Amino acid sequence: MKRTIVDASQLELEDKVVSIKRVTKVVKGGRNFRFTALVVVGDKNGHVGAGLGKAAEIPEAIRKGKEDAIKKLISLPIDENGSVPHDFIGKFGSATVLLKRSPEGTGVIAGGPARNVLELAGFKNIRTKSLGSNNKQNVVLATIEGLSQLKTPEEVAKLRGISVEDMLG
Repeated sequence: MKRTIVDASQLELEDKVVSIKRVTKVVKGGRNFRFTALVVVGDKNGHVGAGLGKAAEIPEAIRKGKEDAIKKLISLPIDENGSVPHDFIGKFGSATVLLKRSPEGTGVIAGGPARNVLELAGFKNIRTKSLGSNNKQNVVLATIEGLSQLKTPEEVAKLRGISVEDMLG
């Protein structure tokens, strides 16, 4: 998996809470409640990350999730019309997310968890289809996995040892 480590100190990051779950642990004296928050952060300019935070209170879980997401920021290629350079399928667990490039004016066509990731990443025109599991956490991570595998035409040409013009015909 190609991950580009990004220095988050120079980025103006926005965060979005995708889901908050209450987790119960039954112990001798009763029940212990804790919270798990799935948070996505991005600068709407090609950087995005997702993180999980767990704590006894919701605000603390969100803060921890945001810190975790900042640690996992990745850098993405966005083409001239605000779409992905090529179609790709991202997989994580049993969740699969199909990412398709789109022409100008399409907008972000995506389900809830994938939409949060794509909007914070800065995509303007993209179509997605979530296949398999509907688990929010796995859909978010499958989307990020797919985005991290994207390559620009320049990267592909360099790998093949030819120019971009030769590759595109």
